[in-house]
Amino acid sequence: MRALWPWLTLVGLGMYHGINPAMGWLFAAALGLHRGRRYVVLQSLIPIALGHLLSIAVAASAVLALGVIIDRRLLLMAAGSGLILWALYHLAYGSRHRARIGMQTGFAGLLAWSFVMASAHGAGLMLVPALVPLCLSGSAAGDITAARSLINSLAAVGVHAAAAVSVSGIIAILVYDWIGVGFLRRGWINLDWLWTGALGVTGIIVLAR
Repeated sequence: MRALWPWLTLVGLGMYHGINPAMGWLFAAALGLHRGRRYVVLQSLIPIALGHLLSIAVAASAVLALGVIIDRRLLLMAAGSGLILWALYHLAYGSRHRARIGMQTGFAGLLAWSFVMASAHGAGLMLVPALVPLCLSGSAAGDITAARSLINSLAAVGVHAAAAVSVSGIIAILVYDWIGVGFLRRGWINLDWLWTGALGVTGIIVLAR
C-alpha cells in the first residue's frame, strides 16, 4: 500500500482537476453550447488535455532534474515551502489573474489557456510529493535506475492527465446534454478556495514529515 499511494494520489488529484470548472470542462461545455455542436465539446477536450499534460510534464521534468542535483529531502522541503507560498499567493492575488480566451479561440488558444490555468493553480507543484518517491532513488520503492525513473515519470504524467480529462469529459458532456451551465449560479462549490486550502495543508504535511 505504501508503494501504491503515490499513484492513488496522482489519480485523485487528476479527478479533482477534472471536477474543477477552471481546469477545462466549463470551457468545453460553453464552447459546445455557443456553437451548438456536441462534437465541439469533445474536440475542445483535446487541447485542454494537452495543455494540462504539458504543465504537469514541466513539474515532472523539474523533479527529475533537481533530484540529480540535490538530496530528495531538500527537494521535498522546497516543494512544501513552495506549496505554502503558492497557497498564500492564491489567497492574496489568485482571483485577480484570469486567462482571457474568447469563444472564437482555436486549438492553440485552448492549449495555451489550459497550460496557463494548470500552471497558475500550482497543479504540477502539488504533484511533487507523489513524484519524488516514484522517480528518485532512496524512496520506499528502493533504488531506482535512470530508465525506471523516466518511465515512472512518464507514467505518472499520463495517469494524472488521463484521470483529469476523463472526469472533465464526463462532466462537460453531462452539462452540454442535460444540465446546462446555469446550475453554477445556483449552488456550485468554490473549488478554488478548497484548492488553496489543499495547497497549504499539503505543504505543511510535507514539511512536517
